[in-house]
Amino acid sequence: MHDRSYQILHLTDADRIDRLRLIRSDNVGPRTFNSLIAHFGSARAALERLPDLARRGGAQRSQRICSEDDARAEIAASRKIGVSLVAPGEVAYPPRLAALDDPPPLLGVRGHPDTLMRPMIAIVGSRNASGAGLKFAGKLARDLGDAGFVVISGLARGIDQAAHRTTIESGTVAVLAGGHDRIYPPEHDDLLAALLECGGAISEMPLGHVPRARDFPRRNRLISGASLGVVVIEAAHRSGSLITARMAAEQGREVFAVPGSPLDPRAAGTNDLIKQGAALVTEAGDVINAIAPIMERPIVLTAREGDDEPLDFDTDPDQRERIVALLGPSPISLDDLIRMSGLSAALVRTVLLELELAGRLERHGGGLVSLV
Repeated sequence: MHDRSYQILHLTDADRIDRLRLIRSDNVGPRTFNSLIAHFGSARAALERLPDLARRGGAQRSQRICSEDDARAEIAASRKIGVSLVAPGEVAYPPRLAALDDPPPLLGVRGHPDTLMRPMIAIVGSRNASGAGLKFAGKLARDLGDAGFVVISGLARGIDQAAHRTTIESGTVAVLAGGHDRIYPPEHDDLLAALLECGGAISEMPLGHVPRARDFPRRNRLISGASLGVVVIEAAHRSGSLITARMAAEQGREVFAVPGSPLDPRAAGTNDLIKQGAALVTEAGDVINAIAPIMERPIVLTAREGDDEPLDFDTDPDQRERIVALLGPSPISLDDLIRMSGLSAALVRTVLLELELAGRLERHGGGLVSLV
């Protein structure tokens, strides 16, 4: 069972180095990366303009731009531990993740490329799961694996590790919050080694990166983005698993939840998801039947955000200040900024990009932005 294929991308070594330099430079995230590539035509051309763009955005200090030597060193160190840095559209880049409008420009992948290209179902849940939750997670994962699906999860304690352990032979994918050489939690290093025998691991972080609290939502975005749907088993209110479910809904993925006792706080989040419209799951067939129609649709690499709207660098200080004045610590949408400023969408996007490169802008879910 494979996801339908799309045109495969082939990068030259020079292209890969330039892309790595760009995404590893200060204040360049996936959305900014895509906008820069779309406007300047190549990563190399974008790299040449970074200092000027950051200065226009009000940067208070010189922006760190990843050097060619550092990029080559990261690629070489990655290869030594079996990690390849692949771009959306290349073999081993999960197809559904590549189809997002903001996929990681380069993804560190390790393991079996064939497994990473197969259709995936995410299983996530509580770290301090109940015995019943762990048992159900293992059974659901095993049944989905037997049906030909790859189970993807975050290698965390509790539900995640139960889902991984029962699908080691059928194929499972771990999404890491840190670099491939900084496994969290450390006690799951053996689990990762075992699942790599038939499965894979992915990370958008560089080698040596120790995961921080803010890295886990980024990891969750990859878990949901690479999958057809996300199954949540035991999640308290405000848990990371609910963040994964929200991201899945924003990405157009199916959201499933396993009901639990109203007396168990670990089931409060999953029961709320069901009230909000998530599909109730009591067996693997519930998931398989719901995603069957999706399997028939071809995967298309969509235009990235900003690709269809050119940037406009022909701005004067008054226009820039008008946009900055509308920004503050409270998130605001791009549409509201365009409407309130009375300026073109291209010009507003350009000023936001400059502010982001200067380290002055924070992007939130749902297309909201705020000043740092």
